[in-house]
Amino acid sequence: MPITGQTFAVLLVGASLGTLRGGSSALLYVLAGVAGAPVYADGAHGWSVVTGASGGYLVGFVAAAALTGRLAERRWDRRFSSALGAILTGNVVIYLVGLPWLAIVLDTSLEKTLEYGLYPFVPGDALKLYLAAMLLPGARKLVERVRAGER
Repeated sequence: MPITGQTFAVLLVGASLGTLRGGSSALLYVLAGVAGAPVYADGAHGWSVVTGASGGYLVGFVAAAALTGRLAERRWDRRFSSALGAILTGNVVIYLVGLPWLAIVLDTSLEKTLEYGLYPFVPGDALKLYLAAMLLPGARKLVERVRAGER
């Protein structure tokens, strides 16, 4: 599994846009890659990526973006501590979908699955979680300003 900024973007955008728009934006991202846009890690694209070892993480992006959006709608995005909780919760959802998928596709044991799909990502994820939580209150305010301008 490559180390990327995808989870940072998916969780921050999802929380900033809310349940429906956040989940929809992540779904659009996944579908754009399936359609051939080189948007996945290392410029990958196509159905084979979604059905491959990293596909569960991509599917998890949709659920995580919608969930972080829902938590933000419930005002978890107003303070750093609760924003961190929302982003962390979304990150856990990505792993809850991605790790079993990885294990099935690669036919690996729990130990190997965690070695391939979790442990290498924890340090980077911790940094991304803190950055996203710091940016979330401002990102949400920006989205609200844009929405107000649409009216």
